[in-house]
Amino acid sequence: MEILEKDEYFMELALKEAEKAAEIGEVPIGAVLVKGEEIISRAHNLREVEQRAIAHAELLAIDKACKEIGAWRLEGMTLYVTLEPCAMCSGAIVLSRVNRVVYGAKDPKGGCAGTLMNLLQEDRFNHQCEVVSGVKEEACREILSTFFKNLRDRKRKEKEERKREL
Repeated sequence: MEILEKDEYFMELALKEAEKAAEIGEVPIGAVLVKGEEIISRAHNLREVEQRAIAHAELLAIDKACKEIGAWRLEGMTLYVTLEPCAMCSGAIVLSRVNRVVYGAKDPKGGCAGTLMNLLQEDRFNHQCEVVSGVKEEACREILSTFFKNLRDRKRKEKEERKREL
C-alpha cells in the first residue's frame, strides 16, 4: 500500500511514545490512533510497569480511543505503531474496526500483519484493514535494537558483579 506524507509525521509521534516507554524500562513500542488529521489517542507499552500481559501500546491506544469517542467501533481511523502488531493486538484492531494500520519495523518472531501471518487482512474475518509497513522502519528498528542491546549489556554486567561477589 502507498505511504502517505502524513504517515511519517504520525509515525514520528509514535516513536516519541516509544521513547517514553524506553525511559521507564519498557520495550520501546509506541502507538498513535488518528482520524483524518486529529489524534484521538496515543500510548506506549506499560506491560512491565503494570505487570499486565495486555498492556501493549496498541491495546492501550485502542482502549483510550474508545473511551474518548464513546464507542467501540474505530471506523475511519488509522493506527500508527512502531512495531508490527502481534496476534493479540491484531485481533483487537480487527474487532475495533480500525481501517488502516501503519507500522515501522517488522516483527519476525510475532508479527501478525504480514510477517508470520496476516490477521489484519484475513478475508474470513468480518473486517479487514489496509496495512502499510516500513514507515520510518530504520528508526523504529534502531530504538528496539538499542534497548535490547542495553538490556543484554546490563544483565551481563550484573552477572559479572555477582561472580565477583562470590
